[in-house]
Amino acid sequence: MNKKEIEKLKKEITKKETNIFDHLKKAETDAAFRQAERYKAFLDNGKTEREAVEQIRQTLEKSGFVNMDDVLDKQRPAIHKKYYKVLKNKCVAAAVLGKNSVRSGANVIASHIDSPRLDLKQNPLYEDLDLAFLKTHYYGGIKKYQWLSIPLALHGIVVKKDGSSIDICIGEADGDPVFTVSDLLPHLAGNQQGSKKVSEAFEGEKLNLLCGSMPLGNETIKERFKLGVLKLLYDQYGMVESDFVSAELEAVPAFKAKDVGFDRSMIGAYGQDDRICAFSQLEALTSLEGVDQTSAALFFDKEEIGSEGTTSAKSGFIEDFLSDLLFMNNEPTDSRTLRKCLMNSRCLSADVNGAMDPDYKEVHEKLNAARLGRGICITKFTGARGKAGASDAGAEFVGLIRNLFDKHNILWQTGELGKIDEGGGGTLAKFLAELGMDILDCGPALLAMHSPFEIAGKADLYMTYKGYREFYCM
Repeated sequence: MNKKEIEKLKKEITKKETNIFDHLKKAETDAAFRQAERYKAFLDNGKTEREAVEQIRQTLEKSGFVNMDDVLDKQRPAIHKKYYKVLKNKCVAAAVLGKNSVRSGANVIASHIDSPRLDLKQNPLYEDLDLAFLKTHYYGGIKKYQWLSIPLALHGIVVKKDGSSIDICIGEADGDPVFTVSDLLPHLAGNQQGSKKVSEAFEGEKLNLLCGSMPLGNETIKERFKLGVLKLLYDQYGMVESDFVSAELEAVPAFKAKDVGFDRSMIGAYGQDDRICAFSQLEALTSLEGVDQTSAALFFDKEEIGSEGTTSAKSGFIEDFLSDLLFMNNEPTDSRTLRKCLMNSRCLSADVNGAMDPDYKEVHEKLNAARLGRGICITKFTGARGKAGASDAGAEFVGLIRNLFDKHNILWQTGELGKIDEGGGGTLAKFLAELGMDILDCGPALLAMHSPFEIAGKADLYMTYKGYREFYCM
């Protein structure tokens, strides 16, 4: 074969990955940048799972979705085409009914809306050395040192002793105070931090929020700095100390989502794992009209701690929602029909992968590492060390998705989370796989994942949205 023939053959038989900006026309690049502005607002207004639920609910209602719980009590409810359901203010499910029966299965995309953070303990408030602090317990996988010496805001809910509840958000508005975890100055850090492993140098019990230094009363009053904080909480919110026991208060980064780089091609923000996928599937779902197969979006809580608890992917929420969809569509709701619906369904586990960082290439196996700017990432298997705890998608379903993306010019790549025996991780995919549906992890790649300031590519966000939309329209 001559050189020309070899080059032609090479083009036909070898895999080629392209940077998205080499592929997008100007109109699509402009659309991607406009979408990024909506996404940044979504991040800023939904830093906790409860706030994300409210953002999703508002978007769904503006797009014509009906709250299923408002019509379920009717004996013969009118058939709408768009429904949503909220579970305990921490999970959302939504669907557009298709022309085919619900029993024949749905095209499902499932993401999670919780992110790593610092949670207040149930007895958090104390004083030491004339300073008031709040004790925390970190949630999800974090590098503890990344949470020191940055501005933090408090978000959450407090259920008071009289049964009433109040929403808390301190540190986001202009003029609000913020909180912080103080770090040790480098002059004194040699033995305490510098000579230790990173995992030992920063202790979880020392991630305490500095929250006050003004005493209440004179030196004869015990715990007067703690009392100073309690009085402020009582005056502003009617809170007493025991109300912390029935509170969910989360410390999250106080800064807003920002464009990154001279060219503004990236987004830096807290909580992009996994709200970048939640936002993309929400935009895809609300753009649908007249699909053949029912299209459903699931937004779960508790993924970052293994999907445990009543608002996680293990909770039975999907079975409950699909059962109600069958009812709304005047189909049988017996257990056999529900099982058939689940086993006939196809699902994308919408979660991010870790993009290869040029400064830390050694932790990746470069042939199988995702990159920023290369499109939506297909992750066939998760788990760690021999695929333990993995969801491993079948070749047939992976083939279906790659061919779908190719057909519609969706740029995609593959990836795994680090080298064998060095990386790994899990998603909610394995819990939905237990219901019998085909499932594949699929989402964009991030730099600095699980940090307070994760980095995503605007073009990757746009390609993720397009990929999810085509999956719904399958």
